[in-house]
Parts: sequence; structure tokens; C-alpha cells
Amino acid sequence: MNVMIAAMLGGWEIVLILAVVLILFGAKKLPELAKGLGSGIKEFKKATREVTDEISTAMDETPSQPQRRLPPTNPPGSEPQSTVSKSEDNIPRS
Repeated sequence: MNVMIAAMLGGWEIVLILAVVLILFGAKKLPELAKGLGSGIKEFKKATREVTDEISTAMDETPSQPQRRLPPTNPPGSEPQSTVSKSEDNIPRS
């Protein structure tokens, strides 16, 4: 990305931007501004690294307890229960 920005901006454009920043903030504020910018970038990289480490450890962890399986509704060898009552079985159908 830095190469792309540098390709879009020439030498004179960078000098002009630095001159405008110097005029706006003054020579006394520039070191403080640079220090704040540097510490902000440092904190951003640290947070990014922490999130990446957290994701990688979460993916590497195996579950501590095996997942519980639900028992089958009809155990093997048993007949499924009919939903129709026996009194309805004897009714002749036309």
C-alpha cells in the first residue's frame, strides 16, 4: 500500500504536504505529533497481534469435554410407536 501511495504522490507533493503540516502545527508541536502518531501505530499493531493470537489459539484448542449426543428416539430392535389409536384401526374405510 505504501508503494501505491508513493506512486501517486511525487516529490514536490510530499514537500508541499510537509510544509502545510509545519505551518499548521508549528515546529514545537511536530515532535509531539510524531510521538503520538508512533504510539498510536504501535498500539494498533499490538492489538492486531493479540487478536490474531487469540484466533489462532481458539482454532488450535480441542474441546475439553466431548460433545453429548442425543439418544435415538427409537432404540434399535424396538418397533416404532404408532400414532393411530387401536380403536381407529378397526373402523372400516370406504
